[in-house]
Amino acid sequence: MKVRLWLGDAIYGVNDGLAAIFGIIAGVAGFTANPHLILLSGWFGALASTLSMAAGAWLAARSENEMSERESALLHVRVEQNAQAEIAKLAAHYERWGFNPDEAAWITKRLAEQPERLIELISQEEGIHSKNHRSPWHSALFGGVSTLIGACIPMLPLMMFAPSFAFIAAAIVSVLAHFVVGSVKSMVTMRSWWSSGLEMTAVGVIVGVASYGLGLLTSRIV
Repeated sequence: MKVRLWLGDAIYGVNDGLAAIFGIIAGVAGFTANPHLILLSGWFGALASTLSMAAGAWLAARSENEMSERESALLHVRVEQNAQAEIAKLAAHYERWGFNPDEAAWITKRLAEQPERLIELISQEEGIHSKNHRSPWHSALFGGVSTLIGACIPMLPLMMFAPSFAFIAAAIVSVLAHFVVGSVKSMVTMRSWWSSGLEMTAVGVIVGVASYGLGLLTSRIV
């Protein structure tokens, strides 16, 4: 479960960095042909995206943990104050799962003798997972690094090729990278790899074209 969660976060981070920086350099390229300005804007965008994603991942993990702890604390109070009502609800739940009333009553009676086990079971039934806390610092590191990796993809061609071909190369690499990231995303979804890849490619193309067009329009206005 945690592997799928981290994989999903990594894919999201890489895609966010890739799409954001490709959009930035496309917009600046539409505004100006100055290769140094395009490259500089891309690097500042990469820095901002990396820090933003890391901070967002840290805050999200902290919030999830705090919400889980609050729900767990409220559940403990609820069970302590209304133990019989909670046991009756749990017995009814077992009856819905096919146990007869005597079997359900016997199970819940045994559970009532172990309060912590009872609370743990009710937590699972209600989707409260207080023990599965995520480390905010791990989330921040994972989110930031994956975003930086994605941000570097459209930047590399700008540094490797001549200015006359650099943006075209960056656009080609970015579009292909969108397809690869989309295909990998199918590992954590139910969609086929080619469908997921084409969808993300289409999103990347739309972002690039729209950003370039807005940059070009701005250059005509200012």
